[in-house]
Formats: sequence, C-alpha cells, structure tokens
Amino acid sequence: MWAKRALSIAGGLAVIGWPFAVWLAISYPKLRILLPCLALCFVLRLCALRGKTGALSRAFKGLALAGTVLTIASIWMREAQLLLWYPVVVNAVMLALFGSSLFTRMSLIERLARWREGDLPPEGIRYTRRVTQVWCIFFIFNGSVSLWTCLAGNIHWWTLWNGMASYLLMGLLFAGEWLIRLRVKRRYE
Repeated sequence: MWAKRALSIAGGLAVIGWPFAVWLAISYPKLRILLPCLALCFVLRLCALRGKTGALSRAFKGLALAGTVLTIASIWMREAQLLLWYPVVVNAVMLALFGSSLFTRMSLIERLARWREGDLPPEGIRYTRRVTQVWCIFFIFNGSVSLWTCLAGNIHWWTLWNGMASYLLMGLLFAGEWLIRLRVKRRYE
C-alpha cells in the first residue's frame, strides 16, 4: 500500500515540478541530469495507475506516457525544447476528456458529483453540465496561452505561465466553482 502511495506522490511531483525542472534544464544545461529523474517520475506515475480503469484514469495514463515520451525524446535528441509542449498536451487531453463528455448522457462533472453526492436533481444536472463547459473554455484558453509560450520560445514567459499563472487560475476556478456550488445547493435545498 505504501509503495503505491509513494508512486502516486512521485507522479504528482513530476506534474507539479515539471515547469521548474524544464526551466532549470533549459536555462542551465549542466542540470539536464534532471531529465532522467523526470522520466522516472512519469514512469512511476504510469505504474501507480496500472490496473485503474475509467476515462479519467486513461487520461492520466496518457499524460504520464506523453511526459515520459517527451522527456526521453529530449534526452535522446539533446533538444530540451521538446519539453515545453507537455502543458499543451495536458490541456488538449483534458479538453478532449471534458468536451467529449458533453456529448454523452452524463458530463464528466456530473459523474464526479454523483460519485460524491449520489442522485442529483435536474437543476444539479444542468449545473454540472455548465461547469463542464466552463472547464472546456478554461482548457481552450490555458492551452492556447501554453501554445503561444512554446511558439514564442521565451523560457521565462513559458515558466511564468505554465509554472505559476495557470495553476493560480485553475485554483481560482476551483475555489469560485466551489463557492457558487454552495450557493446553488442552498437555493435548492
């Protein structure tokens, strides 16, 4: 049990630490030794997700695989710029996951809400669909800015956006949605 937890933590650290490790590896070529460590973290993330099913788990496996491939390709080709594309991939995968759920009976957010809350009233179903749409807009915006930072080629802008600003915006979206959800739940109770 502790080994699986350790694998999960290592994978999480790889995702969170990715922008800073990339910045260090590109800005200070002697620190490219971080790249094999990043690849290992992504492989450990894949191992931690082994056996898990569901759309979210498949998306996380795909992202861990993408991180592994980008890191190994960067090491092999000696081209650390490839690493800049991981946030673009993350946003594209998350947009596909959230967006495709809008064409099914239950949106992704509704599935998550039902897992936690059980049955939802019609207002709750409409609300979760709207939240899924908002996340799709976020992934389009965030992915577009991430793409722009890759194409601009400025590692400082890239790190500022992908290592700080996007996380802050995501946190604000989580917090704002949570506050609105509390208000909506009170209104219908």
